[in-house]
Amino acid sequence: MISYNPKEWLSFIFYFHKGDTFRKLFWIMILIALYSAGIAYLELEYWKLSANSLVKNITVMHNMLGFVISLLLVFRTNTAYDRWWEGRKMWGALVNNSRNLAIKLSVMLTDKEDKEFFKKIIPAYASVLNLHLKMESISHELFDDKTLSQDHYKHKPNQIAKTMIQRINEMYKDGKITGDQLIVLNAEIQSFTDICGACERIKNTPIPYSYSAFIKKFIFTYVLTLPFGYVFQLGYYVIPVVVFIFYVLASLELIAEEIEDPFGNDPNDLPTQKISENIQKNVEELIY
Repeated sequence: MISYNPKEWLSFIFYFHKGDTFRKLFWIMILIALYSAGIAYLELEYWKLSANSLVKNITVMHNMLGFVISLLLVFRTNTAYDRWWEGRKMWGALVNNSRNLAIKLSVMLTDKEDKEFFKKIIPAYASVLNLHLKMESISHELFDDKTLSQDHYKHKPNQIAKTMIQRINEMYKDGKITGDQLIVLNAEIQSFTDICGACERIKNTPIPYSYSAFIKKFIFTYVLTLPFGYVFQLGYYVIPVVVFIFYVLASLELIAEEIEDPFGNDPNDLPTQKISENIQKNVEELIY
């Protein structure tokens, strides 16, 4: 995730970072410019259409559809941001729940071995969940003598949650914790699985294909028809105008595509790796 100062306007205007849409759309904008130049040449030089030509009335269509495309893009952007923000809330809840579990265990437990176990496995859940959501290969050493097997469980976060529940149940049978404490700890670990499920729902449920495809086709058609009517009012200045309009509309769609899946490796995705590292620091400070 990109860290920035929202009050520094000049850095936003003149600096193009690697996630900027201008870089992604550069060659398409070149093609749009060439296309607009071709339409302008044909209408002004080759066909020599007059300013009274009915072709100029195409701008009426753009005026009518401009409001519609604005509503679509606003809805698209808001929907994508809601998914991004919900993902951030889930990871914020994971931070708090990890702290709460660590605080309770640090007070309830007296056995050093049990404390070392949870001191390693609680941060491991966040680290493995991060890799799980990014669909990356997981071979995470939880302990010096134990490694998550690639063949045992495909769902590694579930494996870690099950391991924690087993250890807590063993401590209850051994009389290290009471029944009331077992219930409290069980609820804390259950919240980890709830957070994992919510993140998987965001990850595995993208915006419906037909909706996304329609917006792209709408933007493409809208932009390609712009030069036909506006060339009579702008002349060859229609070229930069059309390119700029395409840049604005397409950029909104690209931004929505990027943030609707907040668990990837794009520049504007959530810093889940950093959050995992912070959880590890917090747990190590609490359990000693």
